[in-house]
Amino acid sequence: MKALVVEDKEYIRKGLINLLESIDSDINVIGECESVAEALVVARTCKPELIFLDINLTDGTAFDFLDQFERIDFKIIFITAFEEYALKALKIGAVDYLLKPVDVDELKAALQKVEVTPIEKHREKLSTVKKLMGNENETIVLSLQDSYQVIDLNELLYCESDKGYTTFYCTEEKKFVVSKTLKEFEEILLNNNFLRPHQSYMVNLKFIDKYDKSGEIVLRNQKKIPVSTRKKESFLSSFLSANRFKNS
Repeated sequence: MKALVVEDKEYIRKGLINLLESIDSDINVIGECESVAEALVVARTCKPELIFLDINLTDGTAFDFLDQFERIDFKIIFITAFEEYALKALKIGAVDYLLKPVDVDELKAALQKVEVTPIEKHREKLSTVKKLMGNENETIVLSLQDSYQVIDLNELLYCESDKGYTTFYCTEEKKFVVSKTLKEFEEILLNNNFLRPHQSYMVNLKFIDKYDKSGEIVLRNQKKIPVSTRKKESFLSSFLSANRFKNS
């Protein structure tokens, strides 16, 4: 079975390929990619039968990649680092997935399932997961100390994480604090028009007024959000792409 590994972190790609070789599976890895753009070229050229697909890539998501195909003629094993939202969607959709770091026994089990699943059934599973993880989810529920708070993502300006707590800043100067890290919300926010320009922040694209080339985002309420040096390139790429930037 010809396979393609699509994952934005090189050490995870290499580790997965090494695991596949170590278990002596009938998998021939024909390529590895870190972005949607690269994966599209390789997939269309080499026509893999199986793709190990990370959910968040350097220039988009797994579903940006899948949306480019009118008909999916390959099977997919998703790779995810997130244990809440993404994992729930994958389980409900009954799609094969691997949780990072990849475990050899889980890899074997996923390969066995994908081999016996007809491609038609696989397409049905993907359709279910896309609905669960698409942009249709416009609210999240936060577990506060004394209540469950519904947050409209269209009214969420940004999130700030500090020492295991995350503060959600909304319009009308509302804010809510939860005792969870930002990473636990990253998957759902990235799929709903948010970017992560810094380890401690996630920002709603809709509320960005400008990006200051000195390295700061300025929101419409004049709040300034730092962009880390490490994330600057990926942030700018996503920000300019979302706003259809044209250098005139």
